[in-house]
Amino acid sequence: MKRNSLQMTVAAIAVAAAVGGAYSLGQNVPIGHANAATQPTAAVVAAPPVSATIPNGLPDMRSIVAGNAPAVVNISVTGTRKTASNLPDLQQMDPNDPFFQFFRHFRGQMPESNQPMHGLGSGFIVTADGTVLTNAHVVDGAEEVTVKLNDKREFKAKVLGLDKASDVAVLKIDAKNLPTVKLGTSLQTQVGDWVLAIGSPYGFESSASAGIVSAKSRNLPDGSYVPFIQTDVAVNPGNSGGPLFNMNGEVIGINSQIYSRSGGYQGLSFAIPIEVAMNVEKQIVTNGKVQRGKLGVSIQEVNQSLADSFGLAKPAGALVASVEKGSPAAKGGLEPGDVILGIDGKTIESSGELPAAVAAKMPGETARLQVWRKGETRNIDVKVGSFGEEKVASNEAPSADKGRLGVAVRPLTPDEQRQAEVKGGLLVEQASGAAGRAGIRPGDIIVAVNGQPIGDIDQLRSIIAKSGKKAAILIERGDSRIFVPVDLG
Repeated sequence: MKRNSLQMTVAAIAVAAAVGGAYSLGQNVPIGHANAATQPTAAVVAAPPVSATIPNGLPDMRSIVAGNAPAVVNISVTGTRKTASNLPDLQQMDPNDPFFQFFRHFRGQMPESNQPMHGLGSGFIVTADGTVLTNAHVVDGAEEVTVKLNDKREFKAKVLGLDKASDVAVLKIDAKNLPTVKLGTSLQTQVGDWVLAIGSPYGFESSASAGIVSAKSRNLPDGSYVPFIQTDVAVNPGNSGGPLFNMNGEVIGINSQIYSRSGGYQGLSFAIPIEVAMNVEKQIVTNGKVQRGKLGVSIQEVNQSLADSFGLAKPAGALVASVEKGSPAAKGGLEPGDVILGIDGKTIESSGELPAAVAAKMPGETARLQVWRKGETRNIDVKVGSFGEEKVASNEAPSADKGRLGVAVRPLTPDEQRQAEVKGGLLVEQASGAAGRAGIRPGDIIVAVNGQPIGDIDQLRSIIAKSGKKAAILIERGDSRIFVPVDLG
């Protein structure tokens, strides 16, 4: 991306981001560096959120802050980040620098080392027994997660699960009778409405900022299906995962991303609608994984020229640019050039509305699409497929003899097995200890150990237990397979 173009900034802190790409919305520095100092938090006020106006006609945001700040938490994470040895940090390099591409190319061929990292973010309590929502990128890869309440109490949190597609994570702390936020709906929110955010920008806890809704159903170029709420609320590193309130004191979104040239706030902030977040929370708590529907099409916005070309009365709907071979859309009869005007009776005004509507359906359900084709409208029924599953990725993830090998793994889904062209195999979700030192990392697929194909976790545990001081782990990474020698000690 050119330096003078806007760059997407993830409102997170758990992952370091590069200049010219995604910036972290929080602090993520090597252990030993100074973190931003925190400020004293306000006293807990038990009064419920109140919607009111003050004499000058502006909303009474003081009551919203007083009623909800006790339920907004600070989240700190610790973990490690792999860095290539003896090479410049690409995060600090200009993408237009002629050496940028050189170092990026050779970085993957250099030895890697584990660098301790700290991260900060925000979250909010949704149940009195300790369920907390935040962004997935805040806790992704974290080895330890600590939740700090407004009253200074701190708890070690368990990651019940995270869903990278929506950027929502669900945490659990061992506590009772906690203050909670009031959940609302983003569906009634209109452009121009006042909204307020509470979080910990740069580590300054319980900071409030306000603005208005700038737009709805924003489609961002990150491949996400989320119809973001755009605001001009000041959101900075550390606000990631914090709540966005309407003037009734209800949470209508989770602050997630900003657009920025510098990595800091520049007037464009994006929040995940609370309906999307609570659907993820419900599935994680109930099933330990997230499922969502998929059509298997690529779509684009319909502008006036395209509307004229296809004979539409006005620019509306989602134009099907391509149909994935063998996908639910292909089986249902969708074709490139179709314009999807509605789904299950709900009108699709812009292309950004379709992914969220399809994702809300469960795999196997039927979606009735209203389609414009060759000058007329027709109904096409499509049995939606699976967008993919995000299984539990917690700090207590199933592990195969984590004490010796140091990995947390899970079986591959059928789709993942087909993509990797393997039978069996285990996906590495966490890597530390012996495996981490040897260079195994999350995302690798363990195919075999000591020449024996791996089919399940018990088999891996058994083989590792019988191994001596060394083990030869065959992994698949990207399009390559390599043997990694691991010193088990």
